[in-house]
Amino acid sequence: MSEEVGNSAENSIRIALLTEYDGTDFVGFQRQDNGRSVQQTLEEAVEKVYGRFCRIYGCSRTDSGVHARGHVSHVDVPFRIPQEKIPLALNAVLEEDLVVLAAQEVPETFHARFNSRGKHYCYRVRNARVPSAIGRRNEAFVPGMLDVNAMNDAAQAFVGTHDFTAFRSQGGPDITPIRTMKEVYVQRREDDPDLVEIHVIGESFLYNMVRIMAGSLVYVGQGRMNRKEIETLLTGEGARKEAGKTMPAKGLTLEKVFYDDLSW
Repeated sequence: MSEEVGNSAENSIRIALLTEYDGTDFVGFQRQDNGRSVQQTLEEAVEKVYGRFCRIYGCSRTDSGVHARGHVSHVDVPFRIPQEKIPLALNAVLEEDLVVLAAQEVPETFHARFNSRGKHYCYRVRNARVPSAIGRRNEAFVPGMLDVNAMNDAAQAFVGTHDFTAFRSQGGPDITPIRTMKEVYVQRREDDPDLVEIHVIGESFLYNMVRIMAGSLVYVGQGRMNRKEIETLLTGEGARKEAGKTMPAKGLTLEKVFYDDLSW
């Protein structure tokens, strides 16, 4: 098998890892030279437990500061540990901002990225007179009352297959801007009315796409944009500058990754 889809060796065992992490102190998932990454941290933990370096392959490359409640990766390990004990072994050598929630043996054909059927992201906005000290690491702060009904109505424009050129940041890979969103909705938390959640469920995403979608919906909530303008931008005719701002990374969390052949 090529390195792109795995690095399994003879008699190795492929496991999928479900992880949760606070992205504040990470430079993102992918290993980089400029700081601590989730991939590197997981690889170092796996090496301590299994006694040799094993490459981790992730479902996505979350940006610096982005969090995850349900990130999935896979790795080929040299020997079997009961899968219910793998999280305990890895968490014993991991720092507290990265936790392995579950592990599962999978076929050698499984790939965390290429087998994914979609992802669920949530962008959280503290919409109050003052920011939250407790939520400062995983919420963006937007003062002034947001019109959540208008935001939710405009969010429906994103559902379906569209051209997201206006909702991608420059500097990302040069790939097709056509993306399919399965569900997009906005709500105030009943148990915390100052917290507005923007949920986005789709098959695949462009660079900073969810953060720009969130910024555009915040503009709608502030009366600075409307649904019709978003619909026009999704035809591919609009420019990036016509959409909302890119919201801070800290408000974004990868909630879940969907697979046909994996359940925890």
